[in-house]
Amino acid sequence: MAMRATSIGHAGILVETAAGSIVCDPWFVPAFFGSWFPFPRNDQLGDDLRERIENADYLYISHLHGDHHDEPFLKEHFRRDIPILLPGFPTREQQRTLRDLGFTEFIRTDDQQELELADGLKVAVHVETSITDGPGGDSALVVMADDAILVNQNDCRTTDLGQMRSHGPVDLHWLQFSGAIWYPMVYELPDTTMRRLVDAKVEAQFARALRYVEKIGARAIVPSAGPPAFLDPELFGLNMIDGDELSIFPDQTVFLDKLAQGGFTGIMNVPGTTIDIGTDSLDVTHPMPQHEVDAIFTDKREYLEQYQADWMPWLDETKAGWNPPSTDLLATLQSWWEPLLEMAPTLCEQVGANVLIRTDGLDVLIDFPNGEVRAHRGEPFEFRFDIPRALMETVAAQRAVDWSNSLLLSCRFTAWREGEFNEYVYNFLKSLSRERMRRTEAEAQRKMHPPDEESMAKEADIRIGDYVVQRRCPHRNADLEAFGEIDGCEFVCTLHGWRFEVDTGTCLTHADHDLRIRRADSVEQGR
Repeated sequence: MAMRATSIGHAGILVETAAGSIVCDPWFVPAFFGSWFPFPRNDQLGDDLRERIENADYLYISHLHGDHHDEPFLKEHFRRDIPILLPGFPTREQQRTLRDLGFTEFIRTDDQQELELADGLKVAVHVETSITDGPGGDSALVVMADDAILVNQNDCRTTDLGQMRSHGPVDLHWLQFSGAIWYPMVYELPDTTMRRLVDAKVEAQFARALRYVEKIGARAIVPSAGPPAFLDPELFGLNMIDGDELSIFPDQTVFLDKLAQGGFTGIMNVPGTTIDIGTDSLDVTHPMPQHEVDAIFTDKREYLEQYQADWMPWLDETKAGWNPPSTDLLATLQSWWEPLLEMAPTLCEQVGANVLIRTDGLDVLIDFPNGEVRAHRGEPFEFRFDIPRALMETVAAQRAVDWSNSLLLSCRFTAWREGEFNEYVYNFLKSLSRERMRRTEAEAQRKMHPPDEESMAKEADIRIGDYVVQRRCPHRNADLEAFGEIDGCEFVCTLHGWRFEVDTGTCLTHADHDLRIRRADSVEQGR
């Protein structure tokens, strides 16, 4: 049997091999407050493919964003004991989230390390922990079986472009090429400025994708993980149909043209397209005649309008379920956010200004210099978000820890800023839990105020679990109070995944980077 990869929409892939099958990022229920829908639509897959998806041998979820981690679909369509491939993320947030859904079987992977799942089937999960993806991170999957290698990069922006080729020559490279952000469309800008920024963003997206293409050097590239379709009438203009829309969401046809211009082989896929990877061939089969595949893109407006009509009852019901105004929204935000601001003095320093959130009937000021959340009383501000009250109430009621995932990607807000982009404003909104904020603040400290050798030498050791360990990781001085974790017989610095033997401190990742560590009871006995 040759390895077969079947598109199931957006970043979703069913990888079938002689030794087993892996379903990746199955997304079917619209995400981000009903803003994002899979494009092309995947609500009409055949029964046989649906059954193969739901009975796969393994499940892989690249990260927790709603267009990859489809909670309603996961809950309803997978057995609770399906083995789940867990990326080696810095925190256990993904595992806890999946366990809360009732899943019981997890296979933890180590960043970049090959793992044999079955005789003839190996995988490697590559992890990216940039704070731009939230403290949880993002990941990419490499599948090795049947004398073929598939790279499912989806929208993981790995910093080492050669990592995913290290397992051998790549046959298929599934890669994001389109936008997955709210910038610049939500900003209040003149149309001429918006046009310039949108065009620059699209070109930057293509340039980044082509760098991955060049470095990985696969036999063929499969456009993946975008663009979404926007079916809500309020957002319909974000679809790129005629090409002159102020949108950063070009579709597959545009990227395939870019690939062809660069001399690369691209493969058009729609949900249900299968690609059989042979030694000398890549056999592509679409679930419909070629003229119907072409019509999705040549008659795109008609296609989207029919898609919209089919889903409008669902959209109306979804909006009706958003939370109504409450009387305690400000008090909720104060009690939730002020302790987080207190935890993050470096982040607050880097914002260094007031941020105003305007919502119907309430203007909330986040005073980063003073670590306060209060009603706005006319104070100056440098950043402003205008968010519908129902969305504010809903994410507050959910205690959503990542507003990038829960709210901002919906594009259902507008923004204004006085100066340049400030990543720390968004890092705050992505880190609305103690666990996330601890990591976000530690990363801000490491980036903005790296410790010198003299101050590190004076730092007292810290206790983690049953062990006393030096404060700083010998790799890049990460604060182990925030990033250190005991994992069985190993100590892990979760910032970059470096591992050490707990009994000896010997570094298992790189020679000559040993860690000072000993059992806490031995320290106490020596007093």
